[in-house]
Amino acid sequence: MDKQAIAKYLDHTLLKADATHEQLRAVCDEAKKYGVAAVCVNSLNVYFVHKELKGTGIKTCSVVGFPLGAMASAAKAFEAACAIEDGAEEIDMVIDIASAKVGDWRRIEDDIATVHSACDGRAILKVIIETCLLTDEEKVEACLAAKRAGAEFVKTSTGFSTGGATVEDIRLMRETVGPEMGVKASGGVKTYEAACAMIEAGASRIGTSSSSNICD
Repeated sequence: MDKQAIAKYLDHTLLKADATHEQLRAVCDEAKKYGVAAVCVNSLNVYFVHKELKGTGIKTCSVVGFPLGAMASAAKAFEAACAIEDGAEEIDMVIDIASAKVGDWRRIEDDIATVHSACDGRAILKVIIETCLLTDEEKVEACLAAKRAGAEFVKTSTGFSTGGATVEDIRLMRETVGPEMGVKASGGVKTYEAACAMIEAGASRIGTSSSSNICD
């Protein structure tokens, strides 16, 4: 895959707590240079980024319940609604990981469905399951819960926990959700070779802060 084509898989990401408007503008400029799929930021920065990307065709993506997922579902839904109002076209939410660890998959499904309802067809929903904290069985169940709840994507990682995306996890997630859902690899994908490996394993999006390394 050539580097121009791979750019269309990338969600160019800046999620640092101290990200300034100057840094966000630089990220948007890089996104425009490479022609990535989306720019992913914290919900506070959605309005600014959406204005910077206006007319480019590059989507504005907001994380929600990030990075822990340990918030009330209603709070996640409210954050998603606020981000959409500010211009977000994609929402990346973190699941209730504690409920996943005790096997309360109904609660996980309800958590995702509540946020998906807040998206109300105005934004697609990507569900971060934080694979590094889950067993393979739990990864499968989390993906199935996201599918039942109507989410458009499942996503590996926040990049803020103990590990990131692996080829093995992408392959497992793709096998679980089938061809109709998106699978996003995020966390530690920093090179062209790593990005290609994720796509070959089944990723349809890649979250990265290293778009220049991948595309240059």
